[in-house]
Amino acid sequence: MPVQPLGAEALCLHTDPARLGFRSTDDVPDIDSAMGQDRAIAAIEFGVGIRREGYNLYVAGPTGIGRRTLVDHLLARHAGERGEPSDWCYVNNFDDPSRPRALELPAGRGVQLKRDMEKLIERMLVTVPNVFRGDEYRRRITDIQEEYQDREAKLFSELNDAARGKGMVVIRTPGGYTIGPVRDGKLMTPAQFNELSREDQDQAKGVIDELNHRLKSIIESIHGWQEESVERVKAVDDEFIHDIIDPMMAALKSRYQVYPAVLAFLDAAHQDMAENVWDFLPNEPQEGNVPLRKKIFAAEHLRYHVNVLVDHDGECCVPVLYEDNPTLQNVLGRVEHIAQMGTLLTNFSLIKPGALHRANGGYLVLDARKVLLNSFVWDALKRAIRSREIRIESVERILGMVSTTSLEPEPIPLDLKIVLVGDRYLYHLLKHYDPEFGLYFKVVADFADAIDRSPEATGLYARIIATLARREKARALSAGGVARVIDRSARSAEDAAKLSLHIGDLVDLVVQSDFWAGREGSALIEARHVDQAVAQHLFRNNRYQELLAEQIHRGVMLLATDGAEVGQINGLSVIQLGDYSFGRPSRITATARLGSGKLVDIERETDLGGPLHSKGVMILGSLLARRYAQSQPLALSASIVFEQSYGRVDGDSASMAELVALLSAIAGIPIRQDLAMTGSVNQLGEMQAIGGVNDKIEGFFDVCAARGLTGTQGVVIPRSNVQHLMLKPEVVEAARAGKFHVHAVGSVDEALELFTGLPAGAPREDGGFEAGSVNERVRERLHELAELGRRHAGNDHQGAEAKP
Repeated sequence: MPVQPLGAEALCLHTDPARLGFRSTDDVPDIDSAMGQDRAIAAIEFGVGIRREGYNLYVAGPTGIGRRTLVDHLLARHAGERGEPSDWCYVNNFDDPSRPRALELPAGRGVQLKRDMEKLIERMLVTVPNVFRGDEYRRRITDIQEEYQDREAKLFSELNDAARGKGMVVIRTPGGYTIGPVRDGKLMTPAQFNELSREDQDQAKGVIDELNHRLKSIIESIHGWQEESVERVKAVDDEFIHDIIDPMMAALKSRYQVYPAVLAFLDAAHQDMAENVWDFLPNEPQEGNVPLRKKIFAAEHLRYHVNVLVDHDGECCVPVLYEDNPTLQNVLGRVEHIAQMGTLLTNFSLIKPGALHRANGGYLVLDARKVLLNSFVWDALKRAIRSREIRIESVERILGMVSTTSLEPEPIPLDLKIVLVGDRYLYHLLKHYDPEFGLYFKVVADFADAIDRSPEATGLYARIIATLARREKARALSAGGVARVIDRSARSAEDAAKLSLHIGDLVDLVVQSDFWAGREGSALIEARHVDQAVAQHLFRNNRYQELLAEQIHRGVMLLATDGAEVGQINGLSVIQLGDYSFGRPSRITATARLGSGKLVDIERETDLGGPLHSKGVMILGSLLARRYAQSQPLALSASIVFEQSYGRVDGDSASMAELVALLSAIAGIPIRQDLAMTGSVNQLGEMQAIGGVNDKIEGFFDVCAARGLTGTQGVVIPRSNVQHLMLKPEVVEAARAGKFHVHAVGSVDEALELFTGLPAGAPREDGGFEAGSVNERVRERLHELAELGRRHAGNDHQGAEAKP
């Protein structure tokens, strides 16, 4: 029975607006769940709910399908169930400033501790100068100083009295003390002393030695008193210091008595302040005019400050964070440096948080592709998961190129779920090539691309459209507009029985349709506005498609749409340019001659054919041998090529067209040029489904329409692809008017009958086919070639024997 063209109703499954049950989306309620993503939702709920190591998530699916939106929604819902997050701070390590200490505090207490320490410094800056320059402190110190000055004066007075009684005098000089005899109340000069008799000189020297000995004893006593004085002054200082600091610290410690780490920091700060209290006194008189707030942040006081790394003040649930730029520093944090006199310096206050710090206790969402594109991030992320701590690392330290003083902050314990968002291909690459990936990301949430186009699903899809229109602040859609959007979704899914779940494309279509409705001044988005949005989108992207069509129309690229030729057929392929694709018809030719059974794929021989295309050509050789040469050699040499193809060819969707062209070349039977064909073939001669069927049909239709439809032109597709047809209205109307046809076939025999107008021929018991059929003519020709091959082989053998 001849293959009949498909009816117009089979070429596009339209949604009936009347069956939607509403006038516009104003009458349709919002939908608060992700339609068709039950599997992904269950996986995310499981991954979030299980509190075990390694159960982080990988969310797989194409970009724009709504992964982030759904993940954010589900994580935000679970965030409230995990309680309040913690604040994290870094403070100075007074024992080793290069290793700052980390403090964990309840939400809001980190900032409070920072303010308390600033107030403490402020009070110290005010109190210390007032106390140590006050009358009480000065009186106490003066009393000590005067006491020892009186002692010293008394001893020297006694020494002077003893010296005068013996005719001597004690004089204080810049270099110390001088003792010598006197005459007439004045110190003798050396000349006068020399005038004395030897006896008087010896007596004077004896007295001087005695007084020197006594002077030495006095000086030793004075040194002892000075040390004693210093200790007494220090004791007074300590008394005043503790009177100042102890009450302040006691009040501060009472607020944080339940936090041992904070108390340890306050104890260390307490001791350091006591030892360095003079840092709170202005060094120069003009410093008294410096604003107090500025003094608080002076370099000598920074060691008492608190660096609040993460502040969750006012937050009632754990964080849900998405890091858009996951560099090493943005993920792990960093230690900044400041330039001072040509040297880079740093301290704990220059430690900055990363995404792991900010999301700690909650959930961190990362784009898998961006993580892998940023150097060192993937390995650093795995180290953090493995060690369950956040250790700040710089690229310089990782590479061993550190040349400046840096810090080694105390690691912070890590407790969070990491959610990687990426496509399926990347997931499987990581699963295959990284043995640690499966240990740390044990849960995959795979987003569905499409759902079945049932009446219930259509109703839910209408609610999605209504929800998106309101979210994007677009006009409401009429029932006709919704129906057209649903039809377009089926076309995007490349299946009349499916609806695409690509929310990004759906939003774009609604927004663009709203634009054209606004341009027209319409209150609702109607079907015509959706059609215009689709048409304008195609117009913005189809420049290359039009250039190819122009080349065909001008005869630069050879393509026949009428008549019949031997060994020549119109094949169909799809060109993908980003998110835009279109069908391109191409001429396929085949030649056949006597040979050794080799089927030459010219595309492969020139390295332009991909492995799938080569596989399809190899299947043709197997099919020829099985079908026509089971009892004889396949004495054939054939070649197949896509004419005027200058790029890479891959896929097996043209293998049925290649087979028909090859059989035509073998049998010498012309085949119709007003038909094009797409579909793959297996070794049994069965037609198999292919992708891009709508683009391919429309590609050939556009060429035929440009040249003028004759009523005989059409496309042959696999019968299994009929369910995928969602053709544009022009094709449907041409088919309804009988000007263009779409034929669905299931085998090579049906295709042969369509293209040749001859019966394909059923097989006979003797291995032949019906007389006059295409298959019989192919078999006969192959038999002739086999006989020719044997004769040539015999002649060659006889010639070899006759050679002397």
